[in-house]
Order: sequence, then structure tokens, then C-alpha cells
Amino acid sequence: MASLTASLARGALTSPFKRAGRPNATLPPDRPTRPEAPVAPGPLASYGRICGFPESGPLPLTYPHVLAFPLTMRLMTGRAFPLPVLGLVHTWIEITPHRSVTPTEPLELTVYAQQLTPHRRGTEVTMATEARVGGELVWESRSGYLSRHRHTAPEGTTPDREAPDGTTSDGTTPGATTPDRATPERAAAARGTAPVTALPPAVGALPARADWRLPADLGRRYGAVSGDRNPIHLHPVTARLFGFPRAIAHGMWTVARCLAEAGDPSSIRSVRAGFRAPVLLPATVTYAADASGDAFELRGGKGRVHLVGSVDRGAR
Repeated sequence: MASLTASLARGALTSPFKRAGRPNATLPPDRPTRPEAPVAPGPLASYGRICGFPESGPLPLTYPHVLAFPLTMRLMTGRAFPLPVLGLVHTWIEITPHRSVTPTEPLELTVYAQQLTPHRRGTEVTMATEARVGGELVWESRSGYLSRHRHTAPEGTTPDREAPDGTTSDGTTPGATTPDRATPERAAAARGTAPVTALPPAVGALPARADWRLPADLGRRYGAVSGDRNPIHLHPVTARLFGFPRAIAHGMWTVARCLAEAGDPSSIRSVRAGFRAPVLLPATVTYAADASGDAFELRGGKGRVHLVGSVDRGAR
């Protein structure tokens, strides 16, 4: 936690000196790695309680992302990282568990910055995370983070328009894999030999399953468990500095809470979730899903969709 605190302090100091949207910006080639280490049972139990996961069973599908967050922050707050970390908004995530992981297995974690993508509201960076046990890749994810800023498209071009399912106007997914940094597993996905999970096509049509009341301090409580203390999640005053009227819920909490309702995690082959609109705290949200939990949504008042996602339970 000390290293994460140092990264957060460094991010607060360096963010004002970074200008998002600089032409020819590049990503650092570093791949910070945490050597194999066991999962601490206390923090895992606290995470499970706030997200609704059972007390026993496989490691929650979202937990390696949390464990690797200090590495991610170290990379994103470094001088070579082109975007200011303060105010970054998590926009989407893809998770691929290659097998179930037990809480007793020691995990080696690696993160790296994969790609910068122009976005209609600024610049999006794709961050990749990998988890290994004894050298075996057991879990990986890709996440998109948006740095909001004004920018002008080059003359004669049109900025990508984000479609409802998180794809761009040409049908590609923001943060698509680049060949120079692809692992063999990702190369298989790029060739079409590994599945790509699609988001539910009928947004807003899934039946309601439960209403959840989210307290005003949810961001602070989840931040204490996950280590993600981005100011947009902590307090209305700090959230207003980045254009939000109130603190917003962590996107990873919304995904984790929905996956906690998705049934047997050992059958899940991949997860894809897109964050449509922030959840302003406090709030009452509706969890909606099909009968199997394979397609899910989180909806707010007047049917506003905050999160859409899907899981693939195909055979590995």
C-alpha cells in the first residue's frame, strides 16, 4: 500500500504538468511486474463483502485487476506516461480468465500500456494486465481509460463517433490490440481463433432482477479496499474539479457487483463490459440480466443505462 500511496502522490504532483492530446505522444515501454506472491486473505474478504462475492470459492474474476492496480498506477504516474492520471475515467474492460484461480495460488502480475486512441471526448489509453501462476498465463485483461480534453481533428478527417456498444464508427473496439505488443494468446484472438465477447444488442430490454441502493460513501469505501482513490470517486468537492456534480461510483465496482450475480465463475470464458454513464452517488440502480446472467445491465432513474456487459461461457 505504501508504493500505491507514493504513486498517488506522484500523480497529484505530475498531472498539472502533463497535457493530454499532445501530437506524437508515445507510451512508455515499461512492463512493471510483481513477483509471485500469495493473495492476502483479509483484503480479499473485504473486497468480497463490498462487491457481493461469496466467502469461499475461486478468486473473483475482477480481483487480479485490483491486485495489479498499484503496478498500473506506478506506470501511469511515471514521467514517461503522456496523460495526467488525475481525472482519468475507466470506460471499458475485457477480462479473459484462462482457468479458475484459487485464492491460495501465488500470482505474478504484469501491466503495460498498450495503445493510445483518439476519442471524441479526449484521448483513451488501453492498459493491459496479465496474471501468471508458475509461468502459466491464467488471467488477462484490457481496460480503456479516458482523459477528457478538447481537441481538434486533423483537417479533412472526422473524429470517431462512439457507438452505443463502445465501438467506434468503423466497427472497431477502442484500444484494439497492436501486433507489436501482442502475446501469443492475444495473437490467437486477433486471428479469430479466440472468442471476442459482444455486448448485449438490445440495451435497456433486459428484465430487472434487483434494485441496489448505493450510499454516498461507496466510492470512499471501495477506494479503501481497492486502493483506487481517484478524486472523482471520493467526494463531491473533488469530483467537481473534474466536471462531475457529485462523486461517482467506481466502474470496477459496478462490474464486480454484477459478476457476483452471474453464477458459477469457473464456467466463464470471457467478460466484456462498457461503462455508458457515471453513477452519481448516492443512487438507486437496477441490476438487469437475462435468465443465465450472461447479458447484464445496470440502469438508473428514467431508464438511464450506466453499464452494459456480457459473459461467454463457451468451453475452453
